[in-house]
Amino acid sequence: MKLRRAAWLAVALFWTAFAILEGVNHGWLAGAVAFAFFIAPDFALFIDVRGSAGLARGQLSPRAVPYYNAAHRALIPVGLIVAYTFLPVDAPALFAGLCGWLAHISYDRAFGYGLRTKEGFQRA
Repeated sequence: MKLRRAAWLAVALFWTAFAILEGVNHGWLAGAVAFAFFIAPDFALFIDVRGSAGLARGQLSPRAVPYYNAAHRALIPVGLIVAYTFLPVDAPALFAGLCGWLAHISYDRAFGYGLRTKEGFQRA
């Protein structure tokens, strides 16, 4: 388990460095998009905040779970990066954003936060 978390941390540092590099190479817009994509996945935590009053500690509102899990699946930004690589697209800010998104997901996994069950609890 510790090895897996260390690997996720290494991946997180890689994607963070890549996002920063894209921001440096392509300007403030790429850096801003990378930062926005880095924080955006956790906006799902604010879905149905009022309905989460009676939930257990650490439990996410079941209404927010599908959005949270979709925003925290690594295959989505990985698939988009692969598509970006092979399609004739030239949007460095988008690529920087995808790097930021992957960095966020990787940090979450490194620090023990993963996908949620349909009831809103951390998966084991």
